[in-house]
Amino acid sequence: MLAHKIELKPNNKQITYFKKACGISRVAWNWGLANWEKQYKDGLKPLGMSLKKEFNSIKKEQFPFTYEVTKYASQQPFIQLQEAYNRFFKKLGGKLKFKKKNKSHDSFYIGGDQIKVIGKKVKIPNLGLVRLKESIRFDGKISNATVSRIADKWFISFAIKPSMSYHKTCKNQASVGIDLGISHLAVLSDGSFIDSPKPLKRNLKKLKRLSRQLSKKQHSRKKGDTTPKSNNYIKHSLKVSKLHKKISDIRKDFLHKFTSYLTDNFQYISIESLNVKGVMSNSKLSRAISDIGIYEFKRQILYKAELKGNYILENDKWFASSKTCPNCGNNKADLILKIEYMSV
Repeated sequence: MLAHKIELKPNNKQITYFKKACGISRVAWNWGLANWEKQYKDGLKPLGMSLKKEFNSIKKEQFPFTYEVTKYASQQPFIQLQEAYNRFFKKLGGKLKFKKKNKSHDSFYIGGDQIKVIGKKVKIPNLGLVRLKESIRFDGKISNATVSRIADKWFISFAIKPSMSYHKTCKNQASVGIDLGISHLAVLSDGSFIDSPKPLKRNLKKLKRLSRQLSKKQHSRKKGDTTPKSNNYIKHSLKVSKLHKKISDIRKDFLHKFTSYLTDNFQYISIESLNVKGVMSNSKLSRAISDIGIYEFKRQILYKAELKGNYILENDKWFASSKTCPNCGNNKADLILKIEYMSV
């Protein structure tokens, strides 16, 4: 499966529909989570599908507005709730939380049976055609789609099962070894250095200033306070969201270009098997590591290699790749953290 995320170009009526669908999805999640916790405290074994049936039986009387949007907006949250609790009980995820308006991530799901793409337009159930900023680049069957909002922009992410014609083969038989680091994102075995743009570091002062200004705007601080947020708070929070999106876009754009270059030009690629979660627990390194996007780099290169037929070799995380000279093989045991690459 491939995910293709495209920006939407909705009008005011379509934006209102999106916001309503996101709100319904949030209502269904909160209702399901509240009833799940209640049944669990009563000694029962709740299930997402049973809660979904219970919600469907009462939504006509208690939640009639759910019929104004796609049916998946009020059904998919129960499946996601079940998956989230499965991860929680396996200790793979944290405790589930209720979703709040303007604080949680706005999104809603659409099944493949209700989605249809016509050129540079997508047909949304109970709404009609919405313009896309670009056409879908992959041939295949659309399994489902998720509409989401980032800052003031709306996106749709298609889950596509690509046709066999999409799979390409890397014709270059060259090989490369990659040593990941902080000062340089990557040091290749041919001696070249690849530096990350580090967008968070470059925009950190501006982000701090905007966040400090936002904290002084009027908004609900106490639990149960129904004081509405001021227009200045809403407008300023949008500025912060736009800056976060800009930082994320710069990082993803660079990583996509770099991983595409590697998978297009090297048939055999050797990378480190890093424990990113463990390294992120270091408070002195976590910001720098998240800024260069080591985990995202590994995720991208693995799925692109699978599509293009590259061979990926993951070295053991305890292999001293930074301490070993690529020319003579000498191992520098006392290499400090400041020096990530040294040719002895």
